[in-house]
Amino acid sequence: MTSIHTNAGAIAALQTLRSIDSDMTATQGRVSSGLRVQTAADNAAYWSIGTTMRSDNRAMSAVADALGFAAAKVDTAYTGLNAVVDILGDFKAKLVAAKEPGVDKQKIQKELSEYKQQVWSVAQSASFNGQNWLVTDIANIYDYDLNAATSAASFTRNASGGVSVKTMNVHLSDVSLFNSTGGGLLQADARDLETLGGMRNLTTSINPPTTIDSTPYDGNQGSGWMYPSGSIGVAGSFRLNDFPVGSSLDFNTPGAQISFDIILDKEDTNPHGYTGTQADLNELPGPYYPGYSKTITIDKAVIDAYDAALGGVITTNTQFAGVLNSVLNAEGAYVSANSIVQDPPGSGPWVHDKKTMIISTNQIHGDGSYVEIANLTSVAVGTGGLTNGFDYGTRGSGMELNFQQFIVHQDGDNEDGVDIHFSFSLNGAPPKSYSFDRTYVNTLFGKDSGKVETSAEMATLLNSLLAPDWPGLIIAANSATTVMMKSDHALDRTWGSGTRIAFDQIRVSIEPIPTINFLEIDIAQNPAKLDSYIDYIDIVSERIIDGATALGAFQSRIDMQSDFAAELMSIIDKGIGRLVDADMNEESTRLKALQTQEQLGIQALQIANSNSENIMALFR
Repeated sequence: MTSIHTNAGAIAALQTLRSIDSDMTATQGRVSSGLRVQTAADNAAYWSIGTTMRSDNRAMSAVADALGFAAAKVDTAYTGLNAVVDILGDFKAKLVAAKEPGVDKQKIQKELSEYKQQVWSVAQSASFNGQNWLVTDIANIYDYDLNAATSAASFTRNASGGVSVKTMNVHLSDVSLFNSTGGGLLQADARDLETLGGMRNLTTSINPPTTIDSTPYDGNQGSGWMYPSGSIGVAGSFRLNDFPVGSSLDFNTPGAQISFDIILDKEDTNPHGYTGTQADLNELPGPYYPGYSKTITIDKAVIDAYDAALGGVITTNTQFAGVLNSVLNAEGAYVSANSIVQDPPGSGPWVHDKKTMIISTNQIHGDGSYVEIANLTSVAVGTGGLTNGFDYGTRGSGMELNFQQFIVHQDGDNEDGVDIHFSFSLNGAPPKSYSFDRTYVNTLFGKDSGKVETSAEMATLLNSLLAPDWPGLIIAANSATTVMMKSDHALDRTWGSGTRIAFDQIRVSIEPIPTINFLEIDIAQNPAKLDSYIDYIDIVSERIIDGATALGAFQSRIDMQSDFAAELMSIIDKGIGRLVDADMNEESTRLKALQTQEQLGIQALQIANSNSENIMALFR
């Protein structure tokens, strides 16, 4: 119908035009912004995800910048370490040259001083933006929590929406050359365990080797065996008088002979002449073995049977020892010549004495440690140093440890700390292996310091390790500075002259370590330490090379992480686009369609309005 009140066609056209305009506005917005979801009203879920991920991508960009900063610091530190390695090579060459006899060590020391200053200069210069990894100020450089140089590595968001910045660390204990509180690669390592409470002797005050054997007799470095009660000879041995050099024993005279009784492995209630009680003496009660006895006769026939080339004449102690062994070995004794003795006795150096002979028991007759020559006689010839006498030897293995307190330190990220391995043997039994670490010490003593502070604690530590396997072993602190280790006398009686006790194959997980400071090397003041200085340079050079290797590995990880971060940001951008970006082909096509519809709507509105004008003409 046609109405003067309502233009239905115009209203319909206007409504269509409004709808088209609204769609066109939205489409133009998508075309101009490139976003399908521009506000939360467009799609709340997608808008939220897209906004969050854009924020995360900005965080990832910051991480990428941090990785670049870390790479610069690593490059700087690596350059410094590499330069120091080269300088140390030249430094070592000068030390080797200083070993040449006649070289002026004062002049070489001047060159070494310049090298030392150059190393210090390089270390100080290896700084990037005020951060120096080669010269540090760390309260405890061995604490991984304190010595970590941290760099942002990634930004992550978990399923519940929580975010975190992941980091990666380089530990400055691996690269620091000089630390204000000590422990740098060119400084003394404060974790030095030294004598391990007396378990070992140090062969050098500068650089202990990786293997340091047990404390042997008389406190000198030896084979690792501790002989009974510090005696140089073994138990059950009897030293004869000196062989008469220049006075040959000629058995060619008719009737010439030497005769004596050999008595072996006899036991006695008091071999040391002790006047106290039996309990104080700590010897076993009887019955006592009376010993094995045999009469020995040496004449020309015995000499010829041993070596006819001698012609019945003995001129040296070695020849006489050989003759004695030819008749005594089967009886359970043996004779040694050219023994190692002190000259002068008791204080002089140990030397081979070409006059001495020692007769010892083979312990095949009983459980004693006894040798005796009795009823010695000779006819038409001397005795060659044989004499009436006896020796019970010394019964019992004993090792006195000179205790020094020590700390089993932390060891990087190893929660149990430094690890100590060693083997132990008693009375010739096969050695067994043992180990302890910081955690073991702390658990045993209820501490958190890893410190073994007293000789009593040292005895407790050793007992906890050794007692289960060696029931005949006695370990006790006998003073504030000593720990006695010995075997039970019941076992000693069985072993006789074979009694012995030994630590061996001692290994410490962090050794070898430097125990001096690089800047204190002085061959002019300490020429005797040249070899130790050379060993020291070898050790610290290896540690610095290891540090440079660690930096190289860290740099590789930074590069990989940087590449990953860049790729990840691209992937996130792509993922966001799939959610909120507009399809420009589709939107442009839609825009053209809406523009066409808009034109048609305008024409429809014009037509509707023109009809109204025709009706109004009726009233003119």
